[in-house]
Amino acid sequence: MQLIVTGDSSHTLLNTDLNESYHSTHGAIQESSHVFIDAGFMHVKAIAGTINVLEIGFGTGLNALLTQAEAETTGKHVIYTAIEAFPLGKEVWSELNYPRMLCSIDYSRTFEKLHLAEWGKTEVLSNFFHIHKIYSKLEDYSPEPGQFDLVYFDAFSPAVQPELWTAEIFMKLFRAMKPGAVLTTYSVKGDVVRSMKAAGFSTEKIPGPPGKRQITRAIK
Repeated sequence: MQLIVTGDSSHTLLNTDLNESYHSTHGAIQESSHVFIDAGFMHVKAIAGTINVLEIGFGTGLNALLTQAEAETTGKHVIYTAIEAFPLGKEVWSELNYPRMLCSIDYSRTFEKLHLAEWGKTEVLSNFFHIHKIYSKLEDYSPEPGQFDLVYFDAFSPAVQPELWTAEIFMKLFRAMKPGAVLTTYSVKGDVVRSMKAAGFSTEKIPGPPGKRQITRAIK
């Protein structure tokens, strides 16, 4: 892993084996906030009761950190499920500057708790945020039907992990989502959108963050 400073001064990681970064080099926090919080969480926050979120690719923990911050700010109760097959070691994630970029010492403690949360167990991190991390490949994951209100699809790109962007995978996620639930992702690749539609989603391309013209939002 190689640490990179992105365009908004927040860090990302470059997986040098795959030659693929975890976030946009134009701005990691900027991208995650736009693709997953603004286009996803803010789109479903009006639903009554608990918001059940599924993240595909826990990675650096940035999406979880931003979601917990938003849950605390809005007073929404979130149960956050995250799948990750290749978790980062403490020597890597502890160097990331996301808590400092969010301008609060409290976020340093929150970020550490997210990464140290036990795998395979639901951890209560606050009155508004519970997390359940699953150590698994997406292909091996079998979610319960009708469980999730929101899916963050943040796997490595289709060019690097094509097996995660198939109609079969999106069908699995479609079944795991509630009617009206939302899936957001940074990819607008034609094959990806067609796979989503084949799974039953309605899709829309919406404006992307700096450095990316469009992103995809899919609705069940």
